Amino acid sequence: MTFRFIHASDLHIGRKFANIPQPPDGNIRGRLMEARHGAIAKLAQAARDHGAVHVLLAGDTFDTATPSPAVVRQALTAMGEEAGITWWLLPGNHDNLRDAEPLWDAIRRDAPANLRALTDAAPVEMAEGATLLPCPIAFRAGASDPSAPLDHMQSPEGHLRIGLAHGGVTDFTESGDAIAPDRDRRARLDYLALGDWHGRMAVSDRVHYCGTPEQDRFKHGRRGVCLAVGIAGPNAAPEVAEVETGIFLWSEAELQLHPRQDAAAALQALLPATGRRDHLLRVTASGWAGLPDRADLARAAEACAPDFAHFDLVTEALATQYEAGDLDEIDRGGALRLAAEALVAEAEAETLSQAERDVAADALARLHAYVQGAKA
Repeated sequence: MTFRFIHASDLHIGRKFANIPQPPDGNIRGRLMEARHGAIAKLAQAARDHGAVHVLLAGDTFDTATPSPAVVRQALTAMGEEAGITWWLLPGNHDNLRDAEPLWDAIRRDAPANLRALTDAAPVEMAEGATLLPCPIAFRAGASDPSAPLDHMQSPEGHLRIGLAHGGVTDFTESGDAIAPDRDRRARLDYLALGDWHGRMAVSDRVHYCGTPEQDRFKHGRRGVCLAVGIAGPNAAPEVAEVETGIFLWSEAELQLHPRQDAAAALQALLPATGRRDHLLRVTASGWAGLPDRADLARAAEACAPDFAHFDLVTEALATQYEAGDLDEIDRGGALRLAAEALVAEAEAETLSQAERDVAADALARLHAYVQGAKA
């Protein structure tokens, strides 16, 4: 019969998301933290839906080496409540054996009957005919390929050989600190389940990164997934299916503008029509815009931001076109006009660095927006 399991990794339970601004009337950090804990139930459901009774967690189950006792106990309890599922936890770089020794002691002490802490690089029988070969991370930063022990791990004749490791795959390097991309062939593996990379990536037919079940950065542009894996027998090609588990979508979008374009309308056309509450969106504006258009864009961004879990408009790459009429809207004379003209001169001064010119341009745009807001 086909042996089935769920391959997941990088839950980072307990992450605090300090890099995400917390609105005064919001709780986005709390929602993101809860979603990471909620991934446990999502993974268990994925297992049931795909006829699996094993969930392999390929490292970084916890975000730090010292999560709070409540974070640990609640995670263990949630796993224990998923009757019929066996959880296999591998130490990763965030929760490595050395820095997180008290954590793994607590896990071994308090673990429910259906959880296995893989703290030794030694084969363990998962089920009849299937051997798991784990490679726990001893130190946060190592100087050797963390999957190297797989070559020397033995398993009974005729057993599936399933490797579990945490680290980056790249071409061979002199440092030797990356996972060899042909480790599956070297170690005669039927499947190598990898963690560390938070995006989904197939290295080969038998070597896969599942990514994180709940995304935590803008880099990958999709909701988190786990992998449902089925292997018919030794040397058979694995069947690998992606199962979406993420609640939150983190994505980036490019907004290319030209002078006198309706910047606010362009932004609105770019925004998704649905699902905004669970969407973290970063929009990067580039091209050119006049001062009134920049002000309209800023107001449009401010107006739509509360719809989203998090919204960020980045304008560092957006150049400003200056016209005399725009400066007149600030002031036709007096101190404000002098300040505006001084900022224009700095924004266009070739003797200044680009960073200094950008600061002046941004200050001018803010001045224009402030004055227009005061007049309104």
